Amino acid sequence: MSRKVVFTDLDGSLLDHDSYSHKAADALLEELERDQIPVILTTSKTRAEVEALRLELDNRHPFIIENGAAIYIPKGYFPVKPEACIEVEDFWIAEFCETRSHWLSLLEKAKELFTHKFSHFAAMKEEVIAQVTGLSLEQAQLANNREYGEPISWLGVDKGKQEFIEWLTEQGGHVLQGGRFLHLSGFCNKGEALAWLAAEYKTQWNLSEIKTIAIGDSGNDVAMLEKADLALIIRSPVHAPPKLKRLRGFFISEEFGPRGWNSGLRKIL
Repeated sequence: MSRKVVFTDLDGSLLDHDSYSHKAADALLEELERDQIPVILTTSKTRAEVEALRLELDNRHPFIIENGAAIYIPKGYFPVKPEACIEVEDFWIAEFCETRSHWLSLLEKAKELFTHKFSHFAAMKEEVIAQVTGLSLEQAQLANNREYGEPISWLGVDKGKQEFIEWLTEQGGHVLQGGRFLHLSGFCNKGEALAWLAAEYKTQWNLSEIKTIAIGDSGNDVAMLEKADLALIIRSPVHAPPKLKRLRGFFISEEFGPRGWNSGLRKIL
């Protein structure tokens, strides 16, 4: 037996880049649920942010947070708790990299070399986070409730930005360019998390095949867009589509955000 699983980025993909609305994709989301095709929210966002959105979407499936740092599986979702998972509250959690405190310590050291060249969420007031992201104050509080990585706003010139990224990499960090921010974490990514969860689906549900579909719009989605069986790149109003190494099995939407998500995914399905 074969099953499809959809792994989707949020900001700029399922959610509109400016308004964060998912209205244009709601009808298809309902159809996917009826057809028993899981939609896995796969994002740089925090657990708190995703839990709020899951309630809004009535999504009961596992979700991937902070660019693949951890997978949260609702307890009892699979017949057996995966061996690699820890059990916390109502979830089985698979963790793939170091916690936020490790990266905050590294950024303190970086301030000595890159003075006044960057800021990051832990150093910002939540009112400022709301301003730079377009989120409400309540949403900004959720966005700052990070567990594994740290979003960074680069304030200097592009040349210095590359030097900054290289320095963080030399210190053991992994830096991804998102739609708005640099994201610093360990060497985890959405692609490895996708592969782990797809394998778990296949084993736990005793399937002959899992067909994965990844949807994203920016650089921090590339790993899962490369890893999935099929990839849908969502056009962005603010940046060019990310470039992939794969030569087949990928599509680029004609429209932006959730409109492109809806029309593009319908063509793939």
